[in-house]
Amino acid sequence: MSKTRERIHDSQLRYKQGLGQNFLYDDALLEQLAALSGVTAEDDVLEIGPGTGGLTRCLCRAARRVTSIELDARLIPLLRAYMEPYPNFRLIEGDAMTVDLAEAASELRQPLSVVANIPYYITTPLILRLLGCGLRLKRLALMVQREVADKLMASPGEDGWGMLALKAQWYTVPRLALEVPREAFTPVPKVDSAFVVMETRGAPPVPVMNEETLFRVAAAAFALRRKTMANALSAALRVERAEAAELMERAGLDPMVRGEKLTVAELARLADTMDSLDGKNG
Repeated sequence: MSKTRERIHDSQLRYKQGLGQNFLYDDALLEQLAALSGVTAEDDVLEIGPGTGGLTRCLCRAARRVTSIELDARLIPLLRAYMEPYPNFRLIEGDAMTVDLAEAASELRQPLSVVANIPYYITTPLILRLLGCGLRLKRLALMVQREVADKLMASPGEDGWGMLALKAQWYTVPRLALEVPREAFTPVPKVDSAFVVMETRGAPPVPVMNEETLFRVAAAAFALRRKTMANALSAALRVERAEAAELMERAGLDPMVRGEKLTVAELARLADTMDSLDGKNG
């Protein structure tokens, strides 16, 4: 039994299913994850969901400074005691979905790295929040469901291609760093997991006039995945289908193509066409 597991056993802590608690206790695996995260002595880290602190200790040994956000109040005293030997550690009790991330990261140098073992039930909204939070990020290193990992790296036309994949690939370059079997966790979840590292881009993969328009067009495409893009645009923009089809043609796209098959470059071209026409009509 690992020292971390012994601490939890001695504390008689009961895992909260409602918080999606699945902890890692394998010390070798935790060291491997810290190494795969790419964190060095020059990096500051915002950790979400430290849990029992196993990975947190590894990060504190690797990084310049670590701030961790933990929701479960029962874990706070355990974490404070366990992390006492590390002066470069700060603990914040709160919900990563609602806490002021700028305030949480106020003692960290930016660009910073985010490391997280994300509860499955908030995976997608938390990733989208991190990507749009306004912090300057160096990378995200996340433990997620294997299915989510596949979505993050999905290509146009694949089932996983959607808003999560688009935004992840717009802001970062996601890669699968390690597959993690369900048996590595306690309690054992019903699905396998994956550790994904997402290095932020210096610039978007393609130029676009307005990101908001791009994401608006993408939302239309993914909302009605099996419909033609002309029909999807017509519904989203509340315009006649003929007008939506003309917009597609002006962008050099087939109005009959399904939105789920459009590439990032094609979505950007359609967004730019919309903005150009709005500018002429304005």
